[in-house]
Amino acid sequence: MNAPLLATLQQMQTELDALRAGHRPLAQYAQQERQRDALLQALPPVFGEVWHNLLDRLESSALFAEESCSFSQTDLHDSLQLWLDKARARLAPAH
Repeated sequence: MNAPLLATLQQMQTELDALRAGHRPLAQYAQQERQRDALLQALPPVFGEVWHNLLDRLESSALFAEESCSFSQTDLHDSLQLWLDKARARLAPAH
């Protein structure tokens, strides 16, 4: 895997962990994570579409109660984690 992409994925993981722990404001997190152009360009286009969709939903969830039936932040955090896991697997060299 390309070292800068690996570093970006690790930074994204750290930021998601901080968000989940309540140490990162959601708006700040979403703004920063929307600027991952180099990583998104290294992945198939659908990864960028899904990533931005998840960030949109996460930002929308802030407008509702903590765990609204339509916008569960916990579920969105889990979806972001799944995206990171799939991106890591996609970029990992074949064994």
